[in-house]
Amino acid sequence: MKPFSSRSIAAAVALCVAILLPSLAFCLDLTAEERQYLDASGPISYCVDPDWAPYETVTERGEHVGIGADLLRLAASRAGLALRLVVTKDWEDSLAQSKAGTCTLLNFLNQTPKRDAWLSFTEPLFIDPNVIITREGHPFVADLAALSNETLTLPKGTSIEERVRRDFPNLRILLSDSDADSFAMVAEKKADLTIRSMTVSVYTIKKEGWFNLKIAGQIPGYDNHLRVGIVKDLPLLRTILNKAIATITPQERAMIANKHVAINVQTALDYDLIGKIAFAFVLVALTSLFWIVKLTRLNRALKIQSQTDSLTGLANRASLNERFTKEIERSIRYGRPLSVIMVDLDHFKAINDLLGHLAGDKTLQEFAVVAKANTRVIDTVGRWGGEEFLCLCPETDAEAAMIVARRLCDAVRAHAFSTGWTHTISVGVAVLVNGDSVDSLLHRADKAMYLAKNRGRDQVCLEETNPQTEAERSNIHETAN
Repeated sequence: MKPFSSRSIAAAVALCVAILLPSLAFCLDLTAEERQYLDASGPISYCVDPDWAPYETVTERGEHVGIGADLLRLAASRAGLALRLVVTKDWEDSLAQSKAGTCTLLNFLNQTPKRDAWLSFTEPLFIDPNVIITREGHPFVADLAALSNETLTLPKGTSIEERVRRDFPNLRILLSDSDADSFAMVAEKKADLTIRSMTVSVYTIKKEGWFNLKIAGQIPGYDNHLRVGIVKDLPLLRTILNKAIATITPQERAMIANKHVAINVQTALDYDLIGKIAFAFVLVALTSLFWIVKLTRLNRALKIQSQTDSLTGLANRASLNERFTKEIERSIRYGRPLSVIMVDLDHFKAINDLLGHLAGDKTLQEFAVVAKANTRVIDTVGRWGGEEFLCLCPETDAEAAMIVARRLCDAVRAHAFSTGWTHTISVGVAVLVNGDSVDSLLHRADKAMYLAKNRGRDQVCLEETNPQTEAERSNIHETAN
């Protein structure tokens, strides 16, 4: 064997020092109050997910390692903070310890409404897309809302569970104890699919050798924005950490991520072992290239299909959710009106029962053509689910929205559908008011639609209002966020 010389080892160490020292030489622009806080604070307690490789794990010796561990330590060192790890048995235990106040920080997690109840969040330490994992042979997944009777497995306590239950109630969810368990359940046909981050997915599939699994799609707007959660009564700590996180460059993030997939080389190797390591590196590189090429091809298809309902060609539910949120934010910020129109095809079940599901599908496709032809360019029409459709009408007050809705109602009644029947729709209209969310506005539009059904169908109903609501509606034109 031919060991490395002491001179070459010293050169390597010098190179590492040359790379790392500049990243540590930071002097944050802190206020006097922030510096006083740092001077008075001792080690900051924090909790992590102890089994989430390669993001973060806790070793048998109680060491916090991984991408998230290195990024947190880098931010803390630049902020001048000392850290103290609180070891927990699993992620659910970490969440519980955080709620109980045992941990001041909770590392590397997505922000959700439930977690907002006790935590404030920093800017992201790391951003990583979520992908859909299935077995080979499962078709490409363009839209999760179009799936039915499929089982999705997720680890307990994840933010993805909270969002999927809200956005895709058509899926049956099975909870597992870890990422590895979720992948195993899909590989062993105990579940149809899972949703995990790209980094964790590629790492786990290669590590466990589950090559009967594949990446079958990506969900728009479902990226992991991995942040640090801080107990709410410490706003200064959040501000200090944000200033430190802002100094971390994309190159530093990439270097830290690459570190946890690199091959560790010993200092005494023979040439035969070097050859074997080189072969292993090439094999890993080719495997990674395979997944990169595969995902690139999927992304091309996703650009076209991920925002579209495969049956009608209209916007799908995921696309509507994304646009709905943006339209509400825009309307509130600039004090502009926004209306929504909820549509349900009357007696649609009779079409499927008497003429068959193919006739039902054809009727939905024909309605989509009528809807696009009888709404405005600024409107977004999409399939909400089944025979229910939603139309987002920006820059539109109640009076204008009722005109659009009645025109659509008349057009459907007059259209010669291929069933040979005269079809009608029940329509509900609701208008954005102060304090509205996506859910509250949808709820009122849905109630108005069912009011139209209860009054005999084939008609349009405006949400039932009260004086306070009318006042709020007039105020929204003068209020900006």
